[in-house]
Amino acid sequence: MNAPLSFRFDDDGTIPNSLLPLLVYRDAVPADPAAIERRFAANRWPPAWRDGVHPFHHFHSTAHEVLGVARGQATVLFGGPRGASLTLHAGDVVVVPAGVAHCNQHQSSDLLIVGAYPDNAPGPDLRRSKPGEHAAASAAIAAVPCPATDPVAGADGPLPGLWS
Repeated sequence: MNAPLSFRFDDDGTIPNSLLPLLVYRDAVPADPAAIERRFAANRWPPAWRDGVHPFHHFHSTAHEVLGVARGQATVLFGGPRGASLTLHAGDVVVVPAGVAHCNQHQSSDLLIVGAYPDNAPGPDLRRSKPGEHAAASAAIAAVPCPATDPVAGADGPLPGLWS
């Protein structure tokens, strides 16, 4: 497995983002939703949903999230309006740290993503950078524990080292 691409996004005063890097694994999993779910589950990231990415800037302050592209492609803006726009294809996996905004900018008609959260996560919230919630969101993000395993490669994968 190749090392993941790594991206960091600064707090812009509205979207907290994270001190942890967003990780992008290219061609890391089979383009099959059931196979992605099995891989995530085996690595202690229980699958939670199958769908796409919301077409508005949002982030989770209570959980890290992994996105496994099972079908199609999407261009997703990570880190808020001044972040990085990445095109994701079937087989790609993105690990989104708590606090990092993401917004679907364009997708193919057949897009299917498998989403999951680490098994130590209390469950995700959905925040849209409303006025007055930045401080509470930042505090919640700081309290999210790092996962013990990488969703693609398990305990020996790169995530624990990159996020320590």
